[in-house]
Amino acid sequence: MGALDGRVAVITGAGRGIGREHALLFASEGAAVVVNDLGGSNSGDGADAGPAQEVVDEIVAAGGRAVADTGNIATWASAEALVARAVSEFGRLDVVVNNAGILRDGFIPTLAESDWDAVVAVHLKGHFAVMRHAAEYWKAESKAGRQPRAAIVNTASASGVTMPNAGQANYGAAKAAIAALTQVAADELDRYGVRANAIAPIARTRLTLATPGMGAMMAAEAAELDEGAFDSFSPANISPLVAYLATADCPITGKVFAVQGGAIDELGGWHDVKTIETDGAWRIDDIAARLP
Repeated sequence: MGALDGRVAVITGAGRGIGREHALLFASEGAAVVVNDLGGSNSGDGADAGPAQEVVDEIVAAGGRAVADTGNIATWASAEALVARAVSEFGRLDVVVNNAGILRDGFIPTLAESDWDAVVAVHLKGHFAVMRHAAEYWKAESKAGRQPRAAIVNTASASGVTMPNAGQANYGAAKAAIAALTQVAADELDRYGVRANAIAPIARTRLTLATPGMGAMMAAEAAELDEGAFDSFSPANISPLVAYLATADCPITGKVFAVQGGAIDELGGWHDVKTIETDGAWRIDDIAARLP
């Protein structure tokens, strides 16, 4: 018996990398999977139905259930259609894993408006759009007396929550916003039987391999691995946590977890580190003296 038997999951960006590993593990654990992937380039340009369909073919060949969806989740209509596809194909929806993403790195003084908009659209709007339409479905189910045991797993990043990365103002800002969005969703959607968590993964993917510094380090480590040795940057290391968070009986909600290799860390948000107070009105020179 699989940990996800009977569950129906939508996984975005599931044609390659981390999303592909999610889809394969979910299916092997008994879930029916809608494999969403536009099939574009690292920067989000173009489209290719091949990656999503190849994952579906692999799942079906292993005896699992899956269908491909190549909609662009950065658009409201495609996100709505993705949720509807899960319900029409498999009769229900239990899990949303928001994973799709692109990179258009650039330093702030020269970052193009189009590069800002594209990254925020895929990451932040794409996460929200799919979550919003799934939440509408789950709210209706709850109101009809069929209380869901649903789960959302969003994908933040170390770039947005623990290690701000120069050249990724658009990506880091979107990922930090996704972490905050996840906590709001956990608070709002609990009444409808929906939990929401986020992960900040570090793994070898086509996006991280294209990131200066990080890509070279990951590629070098892969080249030095002995046959059969544990690969700490394999994207497969990320998926077991996501699968657990997606199970019907998992009690966790409102959390953000960093995950890489054999380590899972629960992260905390902004918190007080120093306080200064005054009995009257603040003066600028007083602040300057006490808040260096």
